[in-house]
Amino acid sequence: MTDDQGPPARPVANGRRTGSNSLDETSKKLIELLQADGRSSYAALGKAVGLSEAAVRQRVQRLLESGVMQIVAVTDPLSLGFFRQAMIGVRCEGDLESVADALAGFQEIDYVVITAGSFDLLVEIVCESDDHLLDLLGRIRAVPGVAGTESFVYLKLRKQTYAWGTR
Repeated sequence: MTDDQGPPARPVANGRRTGSNSLDETSKKLIELLQADGRSSYAALGKAVGLSEAAVRQRVQRLLESGVMQIVAVTDPLSLGFFRQAMIGVRCEGDLESVADALAGFQEIDYVVITAGSFDLLVEIVCESDDHLLDLLGRIRAVPGVAGTESFVYLKLRKQTYAWGTR
């Protein structure tokens, strides 16, 4: 087996990848396998893609360092005592980046995107209770540049997946 080095790492700015990315089929397959089971051994991954364990370890490390992927534990918020989840639409005045950065610093906010449409930002929150949500909304509205919010409270999660592959 040869160690195909795969694509060079892409530059990372502010924690995000920059530039173009062209992954070879082996790297794409590794990503898909790890999306299905992030605990797969390097030996099992190597067998699946035809590389040695060492070659897979190096390739996965490059994918991680370049920011192409992360390997994380995904939890069920309800089982951990977080009984209220919501998406909050945020309308802003002024610099969107500074508002987005400020909101990204909140512990309860796990997702922040700048959007086009009726909201400038969308933020996903995970709270322990409705009282916690109410407190958090007050803190969000107090951030300089936040002009208003609209809450979309989650009643039941029907689908959440991180296995969209590498299309």
